[in-house]
Amino acid sequence: MSDILKIGKYEFQSRLIVGSGKYPDFKTTYDATIASGAEMITVAVRRVNITNPNEENLMDYFKESNVKFLPNSAGCTTAEEAITLFRLTREATGIDLIKLEVIGDTAKTLYPDVIETIKACEVLAKEGFTIMAYTSDDPIMAKRLEDAGAHAIMPLASPIGSGLGIQNRYNVVFIREAVSVPVVVDAGIGTASDAAIAMELGADAVLTNTAIAQAKNPILMAEAMKNAVVAGRMAYEAGRIPKKPFATASSPIDGMIF
Repeated sequence: MSDILKIGKYEFQSRLIVGSGKYPDFKTTYDATIASGAEMITVAVRRVNITNPNEENLMDYFKESNVKFLPNSAGCTTAEEAITLFRLTREATGIDLIKLEVIGDTAKTLYPDVIETIKACEVLAKEGFTIMAYTSDDPIMAKRLEDAGAHAIMPLASPIGSGLGIQNRYNVVFIREAVSVPVVVDAGIGTASDAAIAMELGADAVLTNTAIAQAKNPILMAEAMKNAVVAGRMAYEAGRIPKKPFATASSPIDGMIF
């Protein structure tokens, strides 16, 4: 397929985005990312080094690749924290493509504080950042984030790291209908079939981290995710048959002479 994923001023061939957390080392992170075919890898700036050249730096592993880094604000609980983090990150790296996430419940669900996310989005958009905004699967809030300047909306499939897959398929469809920017299903993807379902529902891309990083064979799972996203996208573009509560013969007998 030759359709391009456009997020703000950026264009990508791959519709799979991967994370960088929970791997045993940077080498495995690199190998799994390359196997996935992803052209974007998100990095929690507070937890993974991409800014200090005097320590082991994940960016060094990707110097010869076409993979773009997507700094994220994991660990931030207020708009002010996220804004400050991204300003400092852009100053250190020159990167303006960001994944904005402000967490409201750090103890159990890791659900986003969408109100604080909107506040941060409004400020960062005015400062020229290309913003991919992590949010709940609420179509109303998705539209509010688009209005605040988000270049992509990233609704959760289920809680971060849960592996539960998409818990509300209808909301993915509702969000796709509510906004005009790309929709990237993020958080809770457990296996390749979850990614395929997200794409079949009309998502423009999928982001997954734990499902690959903590698989028994991360490289093989990365390849599975790559193929699932491609297959899901193709199925969506092809147009599935409608569901019916009754059987329909594969070989119609209308007009046949017995």
